[in-house]
Amino acid sequence: MLRHAVTQGPAVPAPSLTRPALLALCACVLVAQGMVAAVNLLIPQLAASDLHPDPGELLWSVDAYVIVFAALLIPAGALGDRYGRKGALLCGLGLFAVGGAAGALAQTPAVLIAGRGVCGAGAALIMPATMSVLVHLSPPERRARALATWTLSAGLGGLAGNVGGGLAAEFLTWRALFWAVVPLAALLALAVARAVPRTQSQPAATVDPLGAALLAGALLAVVYAIIEGPAHGWASARVLTAFGAGAALLGAFTGHALRAARPLLDPRIFRSRKLRAGTLGIGTGFFGLFALFFVNAQYLQYAKGFSPAQTGFAIVPLTVGMALVPRFGARLQERTGPRLPVGAGLGLIGAGLLLVSTADAGTPYPLYALYLLVLSVGTGLSAPSLTLTVVTELPSHQAGLGSGLNTAAREIGAALGVAVVGTVLASRFHGNPQDPAQIAAFTDAMATALRTVAVVLLCGAAAVVTGYRTSERRGNRQDAGAAAEGASLLCDGESGQRRRRARHHGCP
Repeated sequence: MLRHAVTQGPAVPAPSLTRPALLALCACVLVAQGMVAAVNLLIPQLAASDLHPDPGELLWSVDAYVIVFAALLIPAGALGDRYGRKGALLCGLGLFAVGGAAGALAQTPAVLIAGRGVCGAGAALIMPATMSVLVHLSPPERRARALATWTLSAGLGGLAGNVGGGLAAEFLTWRALFWAVVPLAALLALAVARAVPRTQSQPAATVDPLGAALLAGALLAVVYAIIEGPAHGWASARVLTAFGAGAALLGAFTGHALRAARPLLDPRIFRSRKLRAGTLGIGTGFFGLFALFFVNAQYLQYAKGFSPAQTGFAIVPLTVGMALVPRFGARLQERTGPRLPVGAGLGLIGAGLLLVSTADAGTPYPLYALYLLVLSVGTGLSAPSLTLTVVTELPSHQAGLGSGLNTAAREIGAALGVAVVGTVLASRFHGNPQDPAQIAAFTDAMATALRTVAVVLLCGAAAVVTGYRTSERRGNRQDAGAAAEGASLLCDGESGQRRRRARHHGCP
C-alpha cells in the first residue's frame, strides 16, 4: 500500500477561479459584446466617409459581425470543448485584433465588411470559451454567482459599445474605434495567458465537421433573413429564399444529427422542457432589450436633441440593475428555483418597454431614465437563472457547446427584436425624424413598435414560466414516485422480516 501511494504521488489540485482570472474573462466578454453595438452610432460618419458605401454596404458593415458571430457560436463552443478552451479564447482574441486592423485600414467597403466578419468569428470563439472556463473553475455552489458576473459583463458590453461608439462619433473617427480594438485585444490576450488556467480538454466532445457546417449555414441563413426582412420586405424573394435555405439546412442538420454516432448537437436534448424554457427565455429577454437599443438612439437624438456622446451616456441607467441585481437573482434562484426570478425578470422587461413607449419629446430625461431602470432590473433578475439553466442541462464535457447555445439564443433574439421593432416603426412612420415637425409622428410610431415588442415578449415570458412549472411538476412527480417505490421496498423488506420471525417461532 505504501509503495502504491508513493508511486501515485500527491494529487494535483484542480485549478480554481481567482479574481484576476475572473476579471480577465469578464473583460473579454465586455469587449466582444460591446462591438455589437459600437458601430451603430457610427453609421452617419461611415455613410459620409471616403469609402462611399451604398446603403446595402453600410448595412453589411454593421451586420456582418452579428451574422458571423451568431452562425459560428455553437461550432466554436464545441471546438473549445474538444481542443482546449483557453486556446480557443486566445485564438478568438487574435482574430478580433486582425479584424479590427483590417477594418481600420480598409479602403473599400468590401474590406471593411470582411474585417467585421473576422471580428465576429473571433467573438464566436471568445464568448462560449469564457463561460465554459467559468463553469469549470467554479464549484457547483458558486457557479450561479459566477455566471451572474458573466451576464453582468455581457450587459455592460452593450453600454460600453454605445458609449464608445458615441465618443468616437463625436470626437474621433470611425477608424479610431477599429484601431482601438488591436491593442485592447493584445492586452486581453496577455491577461488571459497569465491569469487564466487551462481547463482539461474533453476528447469526448464532438466537433462533427459536417454537422457544424450544416448548423452554421442554417443559422447564417436565418439571421441574414431576419436582418434583411425590414429593409427588403418579409415577402421579398431574397428574404423568403434565405428562410427557405435556413429551414432546409436545419432539416438536413437534424437528420444528420439523429443518424450520427457522435453529433455536434443532438436534437433530442430539446426533449428537456427546462432546456427549451431556458433557451426561449434568453432569446425573449434579448428580443426586448435590443428592440430598445434600436429605438433608444433615434429617440434621444431626434426627439430629445442629444449629441452622439450624450446618447451613449444616456443609456447608463440600464447598467444599474445589471450591476446590482444579478447576484440577488442568483441567490433567489438558489432559494426558490428559477421560475420566480425568470418570470419576474421577464415581466419587468415587458413593463419597462411599455413605460418607454409612453415617452415623447416632452418627457423629462429623469423619468425616461427611470423607465430604463425598470428594464435593467428585469434583465439582471432573470439572466443568471436562464444562463445557468441552459449551461447545466448539458453534460459537463459539453459546457462550451452549452455556452454557444446560450449565446446563440441571445444573438438570434437580439436580431429578431431589432427586426420586429424596425419593421413596425417603418410601417407606421414614413417621414424624416430629423424634421422637428415630424417628431410627434415618429414618437407615436415608436410607441406602437415598442408596445408590439412588449406584447410578444410577455407572451414568450408566459410560455417560459409554463415550461419551468411543467418541468418542476414532472420532477416532483418523479421524486414522489421514487419515494413511493423506496417506501414500498422498505415495507416489503419489513414484511419479509416479520414473516421470517414468525417462521422462526413456529408460525406459518
